[in-house]
Amino acid sequence: MEYFENINCLCIIFQQSEQAPGINLFGYLSYIFWIVMILLLVIPYIKQKKLAIDRFRQIKKIERIRGTRVITMIHRQENFFGLPFFKYIDIQDSEQVLRAVRMTPNNMPIDFIIHTPGGLQLASEQIALALANHKAKVTIFIPHYSMSGGTLLALGADEIYMDENAVIGPLDPQLGQFPMVYPATSILKAVKKKSLDEIDDRTLILADIATKAIKQMKQRIVEIIGNRMDSKKANKLASVLTDGRWTHDYPITFKEAEELGFNVKREIPKEIYKLMDLYPQSAIGRPSVQYIPVPYPKEGGQRRRKS
Repeated sequence: MEYFENINCLCIIFQQSEQAPGINLFGYLSYIFWIVMILLLVIPYIKQKKLAIDRFRQIKKIERIRGTRVITMIHRQENFFGLPFFKYIDIQDSEQVLRAVRMTPNNMPIDFIIHTPGGLQLASEQIALALANHKAKVTIFIPHYSMSGGTLLALGADEIYMDENAVIGPLDPQLGQFPMVYPATSILKAVKKKSLDEIDDRTLILADIATKAIKQMKQRIVEIIGNRMDSKKANKLASVLTDGRWTHDYPITFKEAEELGFNVKREIPKEIYKLMDLYPQSAIGRPSVQYIPVPYPKEGGQRRRKS
């Protein structure tokens, strides 16, 4: 019925536009067009504002429950007019985190919730040092993943809570500019396999920078974890994370992190998972993953058959 009523309204408008000389159909269509355009701009803005308010409320809820300052750094893929772009740790992030740490009393613990592919080394080191230097307890929560520079941030915490399926990553330095980025350890290995006559000046310069980059990263790791781990274990962990035994995107699981000496624990509070739900991944079209978004009871169901 509503559909036919709308058709009748359009017919009446068309008839009136023919009868009244000052009214034309083009004017009505233009009017409707601008209303639609305004709605297309206003509705996403309202949704985004509501989402920001919901996030703020959930963060305040976590702070009340745990008695901490909650800081989040959650990087999701975003879409700008249909074009995807990726967020990573940058200088703006480090400025914001350092400001939040300064505003936190020395006797107040910090909960840092992180979800990131990594980012700038300078920004990552600044955040890690700020967390390590905070007088009260610092806890890092990794619900999904915290790679590269995100691992450095985790080293700045007293405790690391990881989901049992979450991962962190190595800290071997990468040299160059995208898309020509090479691991520092691979550059050094390539230089060792050739004589000096076969190596051009650019490669020698890169090898010199690679040597410095690895040394500096090891020193920074030891500095960050030195107060919470004896020097021998700290140096060993720094070497493992920077010696290039893995590719830079290698996922270090909870079990591996525990074996390496990370102070990792399970059982992330459910309130943090609820907060992560308020940071949906931007997508165009049909979502690729679908499920019924309710928890099922632990009892019952079919068990996996053993072959």
